[in-house]
Amino acid sequence: MVELTKTGIDGLDEILNGGIVKNSTTLVSGNPGAGKSILGLQYIYNGVEQFDEKGVFLSFEENEQDLREAAESIGFENWGDHVEEGNIKIYDKKELLRENDFNSSLELLLGELDGDDYERLVLDSLTMFQLFFDSEREKRTYLLKFTDILSENNLTTLMTNEQGTVFPETDIGLENFLTDGNIFLLQTPTDSGVNRYAWVAKMRKKNIDTDIFPMEILEGNGITVHENASAFSMMNDNDSPL
Repeated sequence: MVELTKTGIDGLDEILNGGIVKNSTTLVSGNPGAGKSILGLQYIYNGVEQFDEKGVFLSFEENEQDLREAAESIGFENWGDHVEEGNIKIYDKKELLRENDFNSSLELLLGELDGDDYERLVLDSLTMFQLFFDSEREKRTYLLKFTDILSENNLTTLMTNEQGTVFPETDIGLENFLTDGNIFLLQTPTDSGVNRYAWVAKMRKKNIDTDIFPMEILEGNGITVHENASAFSMMNDNDSPL
C-alpha cells in the first residue's frame, strides 16, 4: 500500500486519487501568476491546520514578511501564529542567498531537517534555485542530491518552477523527469480575465486522473480545483497539451 500525503486543497486530492505519494518530490509548474506560490503556501498551511503536520517553506523570491502577507491575504489567518510556534519554518531569500553558495544553504537546512519534526517542504522556486549553479549539469546534479536528502528525511516536497508557455507541450525541462510527480497550473486569457486549470501529468507509484480540470483562486479559500471539466469548453484540440 502506497502511503499518501493529502494536500487539503479542495478537488486536488480527488484527482490525485487521495493525495501525493509520501516522501516524494512533485514539481508544480506554470507561467507567472498561475498560482504556484499560492498552492505551496496552501499545502504547508493545510498540513498544520488539517493534518497536524509541520512544514518548511524555502523561498528564494520573497522575504518572510511578504510570505505572511500573501498567506493572510488569501485567508490563511493563522499563518503568523504557526510560524511563531514553530509549526511552519521559513527560510527566506535573505538567508538562502546570503552566502551565494548552495552547500552553505544546504548545511543550514540539514540541522533543521534532521529528525521527524517536519513532514512537508516547499521550495519556491527552482527558477531562482538555479542561480547557484554555473551549468545545467551542475544544477541537475545538485537537484538530484537535494531531492534524495529530502526523501531520506521523510519530507513530502513541492517545488515550483516557472513555465514560459501557456501550455507545457513545447517547454518541458529535465526537471520534470527528475521529480516523482508533475502538476501544471495553466491559465488562458479571456475578455473578462483568465481561466485557470490544473493538470496532473505524472505521479509515480499510483494512478491519477490526467484530465485537465478548471480551478479558481478565491480570497479566503485559496485554490479550488473543480472536477467538472466538461463545464469548460474553451480548450480545443489545437490548444490541449494532451
